[in-house]
Amino acid sequence: MTLSALAIAGPTACGKSDIALQVATATNGEIVNVDSGSVYCDMDIGTAKPTPVMRAAVRHHLLDVCPPNESFDAGKFCRLATKAIRDIQARGKLPILTGGTMMYFRALTAGLHQLPPSPPAVRQAIQKDWHTMGAAAIYQRLKALDATTAARLALTDKQRITRALEIVTATGKPLSAWLADDKPVPQLDARFVLLIPSDRKQLRQRIATRLEKMFTGGLVEETQQLIERWKLLPTAPPLRLAGYCQAAAFLRGEINNNTMRDKAYYATCQLAKRQLTWLRHWPNTPTTVDPFSGCASARLMQLTTTITKTPKT
Repeated sequence: MTLSALAIAGPTACGKSDIALQVATATNGEIVNVDSGSVYCDMDIGTAKPTPVMRAAVRHHLLDVCPPNESFDAGKFCRLATKAIRDIQARGKLPILTGGTMMYFRALTAGLHQLPPSPPAVRQAIQKDWHTMGAAAIYQRLKALDATTAARLALTDKQRITRALEIVTATGKPLSAWLADDKPVPQLDARFVLLIPSDRKQLRQRIATRLEKMFTGGLVEETQQLIERWKLLPTAPPLRLAGYCQAAAFLRGEINNNTMRDKAYYATCQLAKRQLTWLRHWPNTPTTVDPFSGCASARLMQLTTTITKTPKT
């Protein structure tokens, strides 16, 4: 099978957007966003979304495709991304996927399990029980119903614990059994390049600098407008993102300005750490490039020359 896209994955604040833009400009490419925050409308500052100038220079896809008060998951991402990639290829251009949501990359290239939807009544009941009974009690409930799934989840992993409970409650069949019975179909064949910084201290400094720019550039005001316009509850997925989460807590009067900034920095560093963990365990030995080396863009442009010529091994 011939390679059909270039995928650039890396931790937050490592310079992915600028590198992808340089590569796209030099190779007649178009960029497909792989960032779970940038898919939402009205979330520009806190997601470091590509600027209007960048978007005018190179066409970007999967930005501003979902209202913040609606859910967006890996399944929706795969459907939209596949459509965008086909459209780019039909016009004879190179699809360049870039972002830091590793689960979306994996879903697109490894395929998704076909799992049943969660009935709203079941979801709401489990969410209510989580708040009234606590995480430990809900985890024990899952353990009793699906010990295999519970064993691989942390007690604090609310999203996956509740999803597993929703499935077994609604269908009577544990998530582990659904996964065992289903074989996902890959959606895309791509050449992966992982941007792995050699200097973690420099990455943390870049995170601090970018956050300061976000806060001085109006992140708190953007968060307030987001909450008011879309009537978002504190538990809304967009308000769980680093930066927005802390700005929302500040607006509710739960923390002061300094604490907001400190917590946002810590949360973003933790995000980068999780992203790097994903990258270190990436399958099939992909190409790695140091984004701080000064020649990252040139290295990636060299790789693009083989994308439509070299069969995947």
